[in-house]
Amino acid sequence: MNTLSQILIFVGSFIILLKAADFLVSGASSFAKRMKVSEIAIGLTIVSFGTSMPEFVVNLYSSITGHNEIVFGNVIGSNIFNIFLILGVAGLINPLRVQKNTTWKEIPFALFTSILLLVLVNDVFIDGGSVNVLSRIDGIVLLIFFVMFIIYTINIAKVHSIESSDIKEMAFAKAVIFILLGIAGLGVAGKFLTDSAVFLSRQMGVSEKFISFTVIAAGTSMPELATSAVAAYKRNSDISVGNIIGSNIFNVLFILGFGSVIKDAKFMTVMNSDILVMTVATMMLFATMFVGQSHTIEKKQSFLFLLSYIAYTVYLIIRR
Repeated sequence: MNTLSQILIFVGSFIILLKAADFLVSGASSFAKRMKVSEIAIGLTIVSFGTSMPEFVVNLYSSITGHNEIVFGNVIGSNIFNIFLILGVAGLINPLRVQKNTTWKEIPFALFTSILLLVLVNDVFIDGGSVNVLSRIDGIVLLIFFVMFIIYTINIAKVHSIESSDIKEMAFAKAVIFILLGIAGLGVAGKFLTDSAVFLSRQMGVSEKFISFTVIAAGTSMPELATSAVAAYKRNSDISVGNIIGSNIFNVLFILGFGSVIKDAKFMTVMNSDILVMTVATMMLFATMFVGQSHTIEKKQSFLFLLSYIAYTVYLIIRR
């Protein structure tokens, strides 16, 4: 295909992405209200897993074909993008009120997954190995923690009732259809959006490693951006924030865990700096809960997140 066709695909995919996000948020919110399940539980599971489908598809293919730079770059870059850019944008739309449970349990768990990944991939430094690799055993460890996270989410699912009285309640079947259409639309549009973005970037002569941390990471995170932005606009803060935290946990524990169980993934030491940025981003999110209005991502903090992402992007450009 020529460049014009790829530009049209990129624009069309983005439009579909926004509509699919609206379907997913509306369906998930209605489902949560009807089933008397907390929005944060829906955000941490159905919404976050659905919006992470593009990352899963890209990483599964990259893992099988041995493109390890994309395997790690996609997940790490997406997680940084999720916190700094997506929560930055969502927080500028409307301040995001975060539940105490999210502050003290879910965000720290996301931080734990970042540190765990840093430990597992540094075999040379920690175990004196000959090469850094995320092995099948490491993948099993990640998947075990993922199961623990799912069990935790199930346990909190009915602890909090739905507080948003303005959520439109659909028929059960319609809500499920909206959720499925939203997930399918996000997955398909995210894949086409990523492919077109990669094509356009390669036309400009950009390296695969740089593409994985920027274009692919941003492209596969477009569902999270669309979903969290729409949720923030509708003042569904629990879905907006829960989507990001759940997605980050899902990316590390399930996507990297599942991929490394299929095939060992060699890790480049230079990417340690990116894992550290991901860890710092999560720590900044945690610290935000105690600055200004308690348990709230305010506009000034959102602006700081956006500035941080710009600084990280500049670093990537210099490093490439």
